[in-house]
Amino acid sequence: MKKFIVLILFICLFLITYTYQDEIYNVYMSFASKPNVTLKEKNDYTRSYSFKYVSLTDNFLPETLEEVRNVYYTILNSGVDEFSFYCKKDTTCLDNVKALANDQTSLSIINNYVHPFNSFKRITTNYDETNKVTVSIEHNYNDNVREIVLNKVKEIETEIWNNSMTDREKIKAAHDYIINHSRYDKERSDNGIINYQSDIAYGPLLQGYSLCGGYTDAMELFLEDLSIESYKISNDKHVWNGVFLDDTWYHLDLTWDDPITSNNQDILEYTYFLVGNEALEKADNNQHSFDKSIYLEFSN
Repeated sequence: MKKFIVLILFICLFLITYTYQDEIYNVYMSFASKPNVTLKEKNDYTRSYSFKYVSLTDNFLPETLEEVRNVYYTILNSGVDEFSFYCKKDTTCLDNVKALANDQTSLSIINNYVHPFNSFKRITTNYDETNKVTVSIEHNYNDNVREIVLNKVKEIETEIWNNSMTDREKIKAAHDYIINHSRYDKERSDNGIINYQSDIAYGPLLQGYSLCGGYTDAMELFLEDLSIESYKISNDKHVWNGVFLDDTWYHLDLTWDDPITSNNQDILEYTYFLVGNEALEKADNNQHSFDKSIYLEFSN
């Protein structure tokens, strides 16, 4: 009889556990300490350095908005397609996650600091009752496009660089090549007609047409091969490169060094070639205002 009662109790316990397994798990996770989360996965385009606005982190139990921002940067920088971390209970973490996840401008700014191949085309954030946060990323470059662009970059470097050149000379050679082999994609910019992948490096390097995003991505690939730190500077109108050369941060804008003319004549300029803030402001065309509280390397 006792064995029968024990069996009945066991069956009832099993059924209750099975029926309410999600609720039981959530209650457990609410009181249990969160898992020790680490991000070990990296790809060939993961940057090993931080910036003043965003930093690499191993703290995947963030609380403040700055800590959450660093988590997002570290995730994007790694090149993973999906990653989960946790918010501590009774902190502002989840509120900060929601604020950042719903702020496309802030997400785009973080995107400026990663290698073009690790940048996102689309990013989504989901969270559950246990304060588990999952970030999912669709990248700007798929494997096929990435391989084609990489091969083209290597081909161009063999053509335009030699061992006797300084880094500045190599940057100038890449600047000149990109401009001389592409033109601004006015059809897409003015009319929304998409004939080319001009918003990424494939456009200027393979198709001969570019938007400002394509120019900056293409230039950044050459800078990466020179082991030169760089990122993209953007506002609501425009994007260009920030380049760390000879212990100094410079602005570099291929879009405006490849001006559009009324007779479609190809022109190569150097107005925005490795210039400081003062020169940028002097030559400004109302396209280069930027937030120095974000792009802190240019704050002095």
